This record gives sequence, structure tokens and C-alpha cells, in this order.
Amino acid sequence: MITETPADLARAAATVISEHTGTAQHDVALVLGSGWGQTADLIGETVATVENTAVPGFTGAAVAGHTGTMRSVQITGSGKRALVFGTRTHFYEGRGVRSVVHAVRTAAATGCRTIVLTNGCGGLNPDWAPGTPVLISDHINLTGESPIEGANFVDLTDLYTPRLRELAREVDPSLDEGVYVQFRGPHYETPAEVRMAKVMGGDLVGMSTTLEAIAAREAGMDILGVSLVTNAAAGISKTALSHQEVIEAGQAAAQRCGTLLAQIISRM
Repeated sequence: MITETPADLARAAATVISEHTGTAQHDVALVLGSGWGQTADLIGETVATVENTAVPGFTGAAVAGHTGTMRSVQITGSGKRALVFGTRTHFYEGRGVRSVVHAVRTAAATGCRTIVLTNGCGGLNPDWAPGTPVLISDHINLTGESPIEGANFVDLTDLYTPRLRELAREVDPSLDEGVYVQFRGPHYETPAEVRMAKVMGGDLVGMSTTLEAIAAREAGMDILGVSLVTNAAAGISKTALSHQEVIEAGQAAAQRCGTLLAQIISRM
């Protein structure tokens, strides 16, 4: 029996994307988390929009605030194309790690050598008000899973490419950076878990990104990670957490975040 591998599925998806977008090559991939939806409009002209469900291995958006499409965008001021994913598969959806990182592997199969991973998250630093973008300098993966299969020992030193973080700070010198901690979700972290994350060296807590970053490194991609602090984490926040709060904070910061990424991408 012949079993389809993740690489086979990614190549099949890349072929369909090429057919729908009219180009065999994309250069930069963006995965848009909560609060980052306007980015595609600001980085250039959308040449084609593809429904996720038309591409092998992809599903529609499962979370409010995300869109179930991918877009091929001509980056302003360059001859390069960006492949922009309006949603991601979260680990807590129960579809398995292969599904979580399928977009990353597909982006690599389309030719992307750089990927920008964004998310909405809880902040542990009380100075980071909702709406603050923070560069991811490193991460702690608490899912207990890895997207890498077999004896492939991938080095994760400088996982989030230092050169890209420097470029981001050239665009906005006020950008802070921190360590992102991924919990399994979908429930929010308890105050005790947030304290644990802080003791472990974490600055940001959320439910995505780390598995995608590992898969991107395995594929040889440069990685820029940017979190949007949408709320103070449990125990730091004086109010109950809600996804509506995340959406509202993202909408309020959409212009700033989209403009920031557009400027970074134009300089890549």
C-alpha cells in the first residue's frame, strides 16, 4: 500500500495554488493570526484569492476572526509574490500535527524561503498594553508534540532569524521582543500556569506558532515571528479572558500591525 507523505500532500497543494494564482513561484509566506487580517491589503495588490477548501489538505477557518482563504499578493515595489494564509489550523482542533504545519510545508513547496508567523496572545509584561506588537525571540513548546518525524535532528538555535528581527527593529525601533510559550488550548491558561511560564522565561502565552516555526526550520526557511498582545494573561489581567476581547484588540490594532508588516516585507 502506498501512503501519501506530508511532502507529497504539500507538493499537491502547491500545484493547485500555482494553477489558481497563475504563478509557479511565491517568495514570502504570511500566516495571519488574530489581529493581523489587514496585512494582505497593505503589502501590495492581491492577484488571486483561493478558497482553502479548494486546496488539498486545507480546511475552512475554524476560529472567529480568521478567514478561510489564501491570497497571492504582488508585493509593492518588488517583483516578488507573497502567499498569505488568512487562517491556520490550531493544534487544539484535533486534526493532528501534520495538519497544523501543512500550510508551512505548502509554502515551502511553492518556493517561499521566508515565512512570517503572526498570532494574537496574552502578555506577561504589564507594560505591553493590548495592541502592542512584540517580536518573538525564542519559544517554549508545551504541546508535547513535534512536526518532525523520524531521526531528523533539526537545530533550533536562532530559530527566529536574527537578521529579520534586526530588520523589523530598523522599521520600528520601539519594538520589544520576548519568548513565546505555546500551551495546548483551547482553554486559556490558569494564573498558576502563567506564573510557571514566567518562571520558565516566557513573556507571551498563546496556542499556536511553535509547531509551525519548527516545521519551517526543518524546511530551511527564514522565520520572523510577531505576536500581537491582545490582552494581559490570566492572573495579570484583572478581568476574565474572552475571545471577543482578542478580536476587538486585534481590530483596534489592525492598521498599525498591517503597516508594520508591510514595511518589513517591502525591505526583505
